[in-house]
Amino acid sequence: MHRLLQPFTVWRKKLWQTFEHFFAVHPEEGLESEIAALPYDVYDRSEAREQVKKAPGSFLAIDRPESQFPEDQDMYAPEVYQKAHDMLADWIRKGAFVQDEKKCYYLYELTMDGRSQTGLVACASIDDYLNGVIKKHENTRAEKEQDRIHHVDACNAQTGPIFLAYRKDPTIAEVTAKVKQQKPMFDFVSEDGIGHKGWRVDAAEDTAAIADAFAKIDKIYIADGHHRAASAVKVGQLRRKQHPDYDGSEEFNYFLSVLFPDEELYVMDYNRVVLDLNGQTKEGFLENAAKIFEVQPVKEAYHPQKKGTFGMYLSGQWYQLTAKAELTKDDPVEGLDVAYLQREFLLPYLDIQDPKTSKRIKYVGGIRGLSELERMVDQVKEMQQKDAVAFSMYPTSMAELFAVADAGMLMPPKSTWFEPKLRSGLFLHIL
Repeated sequence: MHRLLQPFTVWRKKLWQTFEHFFAVHPEEGLESEIAALPYDVYDRSEAREQVKKAPGSFLAIDRPESQFPEDQDMYAPEVYQKAHDMLADWIRKGAFVQDEKKCYYLYELTMDGRSQTGLVACASIDDYLNGVIKKHENTRAEKEQDRIHHVDACNAQTGPIFLAYRKDPTIAEVTAKVKQQKPMFDFVSEDGIGHKGWRVDAAEDTAAIADAFAKIDKIYIADGHHRAASAVKVGQLRRKQHPDYDGSEEFNYFLSVLFPDEELYVMDYNRVVLDLNGQTKEGFLENAAKIFEVQPVKEAYHPQKKGTFGMYLSGQWYQLTAKAELTKDDPVEGLDVAYLQREFLLPYLDIQDPKTSKRIKYVGGIRGLSELERMVDQVKEMQQKDAVAFSMYPTSMAELFAVADAGMLMPPKSTWFEPKLRSGLFLHIL
């Protein structure tokens, strides 16, 4: 095994909340734009294959190693995960990836449409996850966890960072502003127009200030990447069983994260398309909708402007929907717009019993626009000669996400869509 894939043993400062600097593996200077890839789970299998065919130097080839096999290959077979390990080792051996000789924190700035957010790249403690210091707001599915467990374990590396959020802190903001005055370690614009910059944070006074600041923050939140986080933690637990003499300093006790201050984050709408009207006529459907909403036809695609409002696209027509005040609830979860829609309308009138598993509902990230909702509904009408219906949502806020997590509760599935997405392959954490 290449030396970079060997485990590291480092001293761990015993803090309640621990975010460690680490020996990052990252692309050789100049290769960042070629290697950086969107998260593995934004593609289905065929999309991943096409993307890797188009960009064979993309990290997606390692994140989705089934792309290296025939189309009928079992994508969860042991040889597929072994291929991911072998490719990573090969890329390291050939110099596409290098490893810093000094433990560092890093800054990762993403810029989309003129708006920037800067996160701290660090390794979070699995104990903080297990103890509830790092808070989640979504359930995970075991089958999705297993894929990443096998991937991380085979590669001996965490390849996709977990997107974490915290309430802004002046010390961290000060260090961030100082470091960003230095020359970045990478600076490129990806094909989708997103700007990416990275900096090392290696001065002793800066790393100490960051570690101390995070030690005083008692709540950290998973914004995106619940399955990656759960999988990373379970690999850490597996390694602990394999090494019963562990002392907490080993790299498998940590998982790769990027932490952002809440005020910089942008949550987009996460919209819904239901593929039929559950046997209702268009007229009957609208009558039922009027029991739950104030319904008003509008002349163009409707993007809700405030909480409690929804857009609806049905049979070529957009409507503005407003939740009826007497049906709303003052509860961190039940008070969410996505919960209102599911509870009051999708369940009783469209028979969406379980929004996590129902094959009759599709979820569309706001980045794809309202035209995608129109396209999907119109396609069902054209291909199947029946009505589908789409709902455009007002985005869930960071305050709502924090309130749910603080209450120890979980959001309905597909409640938040964060943009821009963190790229994989820019920072790797070797276990």
